[in-house]
Amino acid sequence: MKLYFHPASTTSRPIVQFCAENNIPLELEVVDLMTGAHYQPPFSSLNPSNQVPVLKDGDFVLTEVSSILKYLADKHDSAAYPKDLKKRARVNEMMDWFNTGLMREWAYNLIYPQVFEHHKRPGNDVHQGVVDWGKEKAERWLTILDKHLLGDKKFLAGDELTIADYFGAQVLSAGDLIGVNLAKFPNVDRYMKTMRARPAWKKTNEVIEGFAASLKDKPFTTIA
Repeated sequence: MKLYFHPASTTSRPIVQFCAENNIPLELEVVDLMTGAHYQPPFSSLNPSNQVPVLKDGDFVLTEVSSILKYLADKHDSAAYPKDLKKRARVNEMMDWFNTGLMREWAYNLIYPQVFEHHKRPGNDVHQGVVDWGKEKAERWLTILDKHLLGDKKFLAGDELTIADYFGAQVLSAGDLIGVNLAKFPNVDRYMKTMRARPAWKKTNEVIEGFAASLKDKPFTTIA
């Protein structure tokens, strides 16, 4: 199997970490997002949406991080995607929750417009308005996660690690790029400390952590 990915991609890292920690053989091919390789052949023929990650398993091509994680977990009979109907539904629920409201406000309104030039909105007032909106809404989602969805559970779907954690923790880690401090969300903060201690976290995140370090002196609108 081959994964087309980028090591700084929020949606690529969950797959890389999951495979590393579960001894799933995976050939990695970097798609250089910084030079626009995702818009060029041969990658553009694999995913006309021009996004990573893409998994190629023989003649089968699959896009979208949530779908890829589920496919890999089922293919390798991983306990991280439980067979019990209700437990699996809870995992799916948490993955959908991260992939909708939180991801939209957190990544595409708060973080990415401040870090990546192509995500900036035209005009300073419009741009800052989007970022301020993203901060307000992201704080609301984090409060819901902290007080209601996560609470005192060890992991997102209960006391056992699941593919929802590989996805959700990497989404949350994108906040490192703008210096987010999760201390006001103590359950989320505790959870992230647990996930950052996972065996493949450091290797999986070394590129994005280096990128975050290079941005640490920039003035961002952030959550502190």
